[in-house]
Amino acid sequence: MNPLNHVAIIMDGNGRWGLKHKNSRNAGHKAGLITVEKVIKETIRNKIGFLTLYAFSTENWKRPKKEINFLFSLLESFLNNRLDELHKQNIKLKIIGNKNFSKKLNQLLNTAEKKTLKNKKLQINLALNYGSKFELLNAFKNLQKNKAKINEKNLRKYLQTADVPDPDLLIRTGNTKRLSNFLLWQLAYSEIFFEKKLWPEFNVKDYNKIIKKYKIIKRNFGKI
Repeated sequence: MNPLNHVAIIMDGNGRWGLKHKNSRNAGHKAGLITVEKVIKETIRNKIGFLTLYAFSTENWKRPKKEINFLFSLLESFLNNRLDELHKQNIKLKIIGNKNFSKKLNQLLNTAEKKTLKNKKLQINLALNYGSKFELLNAFKNLQKNKAKINEKNLRKYLQTADVPDPDLLIRTGNTKRLSNFLLWQLAYSEIFFEKKLWPEFNVKDYNKIIKKYKIIKRNFGKI
């Protein structure tokens, strides 16, 4: 059985689900948050130490301003209402990406990270305004700035996931088969599962089915 320490998820399909069922993309984002909470709970139950969620990419700024504002208001509401509960559950929250948001949201994100810093049960890496190409370019710039030798070990030190093991498993919902500029370095040897269901439709049974399949995959890492 393969050990499972880190699951990464591209939560795709909220907007499409919202249009289909509620005639509103925003309704889909709200429904998707319910799925997030279910997945967090199941991740803890499966004793998985790290969960990385792709919430907002650097490319998502191209979306309508009203939708972007709703997404961030949803995030603010979630943190205001659930941060204490996450802390009580011994969950650590880490933001990966460029914190180029409103002063209010940045303060809220910083508070969440500081409050949960020493928690050990589960680390949730929330990818916000995140793009892997930007992350890699920054890592190389920092290598150059610090006059460090360019090798894999040193590069890892400057990634935003420097203190996190690479994902063992990537799940992407929404019936789309691409990585969308997400953890391109870190996913080099991850097992990838593309799920047809839209994110609000994804449930605990689907999650555990993928975990079960992952655990029996023969992982060679280049060997025979």
